[in-house]
Amino acid sequence: MSIWYQPFTLELCKELEQGITGQGTLMKTMGIEITEIGDDYLVATMPAIPEHHNPMGMVHGGANVVLAETVASYAANFVVDFTAYYAVGQEINANHIKASRKGLLTATAKPLHLGKRTSVWEIKITNAAGELCCVSRMTAAVVKR
Repeated sequence: MSIWYQPFTLELCKELEQGITGQGTLMKTMGIEITEIGDDYLVATMPAIPEHHNPMGMVHGGANVVLAETVASYAANFVVDFTAYYAVGQEINANHIKASRKGLLTATAKPLHLGKRTSVWEIKITNAAGELCCVSRMTAAVVKR
């Protein structure tokens, strides 16, 4: 059974990355794309490119967090009645497990808690070889419009 408040599409996700000004968002800057919608999960990808590297030549931990918060924030907004509420990141943490230098990173967000005022999401980021690179948890506050 689906956790989403109402059906949504990858095309809608693509439109949202343009932001309210239509000039693009951090998603566009970082090359993040929502790529899969499951009944109880959302998947996004981000390229591991030199522009995302730290001085040591590996993907910056902050870039992993941007990917994690992006996919979890999208998911948190799609589980609420978006005409009456919206969700914003309230807290996020990340454990960086394996360095990434190139290829495509894939982040999968799944809910740990779906409440009236908060939701908690677990995000696992893997590299192109399917190896776990980062585990993150984000709490979203559900705010009345």
